Amino acid sequence: MGSAKEAPRRVIAVTGAARGIGLAIAERLSATGNRIAIGDLDAAAAVAVAARLPGEAAGFPLDVTDSASFRSFLDAVEAQWGPIDVLVNNAGVMWVGSFDEEPEQATHRQLEVNLHGVIRGVRLTAPRMRARGRGHVVTVASAAAKLAPPGEATYAATKHGVYGYLSAVRAELRGSGVELSVVMPTVVDTALAAGTSSGAVAMLTPDDIAKTVAAVIARPRFEVTVPRYVNPLVRVVGLLPDALRAALYRRMVPDQVAALSENRSARAQYERTAVTAEDRPGER
Repeated sequence: MGSAKEAPRRVIAVTGAARGIGLAIAERLSATGNRIAIGDLDAAAAVAVAARLPGEAAGFPLDVTDSASFRSFLDAVEAQWGPIDVLVNNAGVMWVGSFDEEPEQATHRQLEVNLHGVIRGVRLTAPRMRARGRGHVVTVASAAAKLAPPGEATYAATKHGVYGYLSAVRAELRGSGVELSVVMPTVVDTALAAGTSSGAVAMLTPDDIAKTVAAVIARPRFEVTVPRYVNPLVRVVGLLPDALRAALYRRMVPDQVAALSENRSARAQYERTAVTAEDRPGER
């Protein structure tokens, strides 16, 4: 009796992978025999993470807000292992609070990491994949790509932008052999979500997202929400009259301004280091 077909061994590059969701993704994908490139603003942490992964892995410095840095990251990975099969755009930051109190620096940082960082990753990686007729870019976005929680105005804008950008690029790449996927989770228990509320749904774990990313790589599809029911629920609610839709959203979607008033100290350290500081250890 023949043995079960083994999953292909891939070269997978993950951004923001020294902690949080990115780390969970790297751990899960490494355990199944893939070669994992850990890209992170905190280069020392990236190297340390790679050293303790169960499979073949390497850590690299990566600033997703800098095109030269992103290009150097991709070049270094390909020099070590050959063409990248999968890029996981994971790096992200979030400032929480009233829209009119958001510091300009926080607005800029979110746009640069969350939106422009994804655009850079796709623009620099997808043409390489298209040239050889295969490849996959998976972006970890947020349910905020479909919803807009109070207190996350700019963050939601970046995630809406990511969804729109990927939708357009996907149309351009149709038939090229390059797959695009966007994973949109609700609130995940990481430093990024410190002090926030998960609303009507249970808070997710980083490994919940890692499992989803692994499944999407194994069986590509464009958009996946976590939990899965979020996307169809948003579509149904979107058909309702405005007043009823707004009332349901108030029950479903967490008000992060209200949550912050009770948990401001829980976010202070994260936002100082990841969003508003000049010397940052990394994202997510």
